[in-house]
Amino acid sequence: MAQNDFDASEYMPEITYVDAHMISDLRETAKEAHERGLLTATKWALDLLRAVSQERRSLIARQPAKDTPPLTEEEIREEEVFELARKAVDEKQHARAEHLLRDARSDKAVFLRTYCRYIVSEKKALRDWHALDGSRHQPPTPVNPSLTELYQSVEYVAEPWLLFLKALFLFRLARFSEAVDCVLLSIIALPWNWSAWQLLGDCIQNPDSLSTYVQKIALPPSHPLMQIFMVRMMNELYSTTSAELEMCDTLLGPAFFPQSLWLMSLRASVLYNLHSYTQAEQQFDRIMAIDPYRIDDLDVLANILYAVENKEKLATLAQFFLVLNKDRPEVCYLLGCHYSLRVEHEKSVKYFRRAIELDRTYSAAWTLMGIEYLEMTNPQAAVESFRRAIDVNPKDYRAWSGLGKAYSVLGMHSYSLHYHSRALRLRPEEAESWEEQAHAFEVAGRPEDAIACFKRALEADAPHPMTVFIRLAQLLVTVNDPAGAASYAQAAVAQGEAHAHPVEYYAKALVAVAEYQARQPGGDWARAREYLERVVASPAPGPDDPTHVKAVELLKFVKTKLQMLGLD
Repeated sequence: MAQNDFDASEYMPEITYVDAHMISDLRETAKEAHERGLLTATKWALDLLRAVSQERRSLIARQPAKDTPPLTEEEIREEEVFELARKAVDEKQHARAEHLLRDARSDKAVFLRTYCRYIVSEKKALRDWHALDGSRHQPPTPVNPSLTELYQSVEYVAEPWLLFLKALFLFRLARFSEAVDCVLLSIIALPWNWSAWQLLGDCIQNPDSLSTYVQKIALPPSHPLMQIFMVRMMNELYSTTSAELEMCDTLLGPAFFPQSLWLMSLRASVLYNLHSYTQAEQQFDRIMAIDPYRIDDLDVLANILYAVENKEKLATLAQFFLVLNKDRPEVCYLLGCHYSLRVEHEKSVKYFRRAIELDRTYSAAWTLMGIEYLEMTNPQAAVESFRRAIDVNPKDYRAWSGLGKAYSVLGMHSYSLHYHSRALRLRPEEAESWEEQAHAFEVAGRPEDAIACFKRALEADAPHPMTVFIRLAQLLVTVNDPAGAASYAQAAVAQGEAHAHPVEYYAKALVAVAEYQARQPGGDWARAREYLERVVASPAPGPDDPTHVKAVELLKFVKTKLQMLGLD
């Protein structure tokens, strides 16, 4: 489970500045994506366009821009009906838009008609799937029987936007290699169509495949789009380093997109994955100061506040956005995190489920709902939630780790070990995953493997090292390594003292060190007595606690020994 050797910095050379051609391409792509109903691509392109500084615009204005291609005869002939269909799409009347364009022949109209047919078929598949809720006949995910027919309708296209649709249908048909080849052709002609880059990212499951596909992209490595894609993918693959953070800072520089809220959110997400929670929160504070009504990426902010347990800020945001738009999945996700921190698990599940109803592909909501079910001691429901998360996004290590925890609760330890191993394959430097794997090995009666995993957790900067030190000390006793056990117990004591923790937090470590010193020839009896007296004098966890009882008995022995040695 060693970390992958792929180094994204190899694909991050000196970046090319934004020029007039890029601005022209961005503007044209935003217009064409909007015409075709691609909301995400439109918003993304407009965000970058708006983000270019006035100074840069003035400099670029002196450079010649690319000419906009004229309308074709078919586009001119179909202009009115196409605009009517576009209005229907804006009103979410996709079936009507498809009907209006039934005889259209221009590439633009064919795209919109086919895309609307796809959306209608997806909605029907979802309705049919929900009709089987609670039934053993319900498949794991909705099945769209129209996908093959949709693919056949664009099988022989060459127009770049239609190539994107073809790649989408190939992806949905699980023909991933063909989908990649097709979407790469679309990207060559339409490099600023972010929906195509997202589709390419969906085909990438690990750093190895990222390395392979990046080399096939017909753009120079210095192109801003290559840098944006690399940062986004390394973030999705949980493989971020300081190199990705530096690239975000470059892309937010004056020669690129200094006011891009999307890039700022990406930077915050990189910081979150680097566990720099305070900086990530500060980045979102800047975003909210610029656009306090922005809902996109609100779930990233929710994750950050959830990680630092900022209940007050989560509550304030939940109240504000619930009034603003209660039917956005990100808002429901935020509310789920809010109630989770308040230990109101039923309400938390309610809002995570609502987020999923609004967007079935919301893997983060499936994962956190699974965690809530574990808190409610319902491991069977947790397993189902985690499996749904993995169906949607097999790159999410948290869902694999959650499955490991759920199977551990169910006493199915071989399954638990398998799924924790899958989580670590995705994120080998995640300390908490190593701790979970160690617990699974421990329960399975494999102490040596548990010890190795706990040590890896420490190497990965375990968030609670004192707890890991204590577990290592206890495990080393079981494998007859008293010196090693005492060493880790002493490290736990040092942690407890350095952070001024109450004695009961590390009482077991104090007793372990004292016992080792008392049993060793030439042991430090004075230190043993000091440690035991601290445990005995502690008001918690109480006189009947096994650690306290052991400390009392051992202290009697130590005092007797000191008297015999004339050291009392």
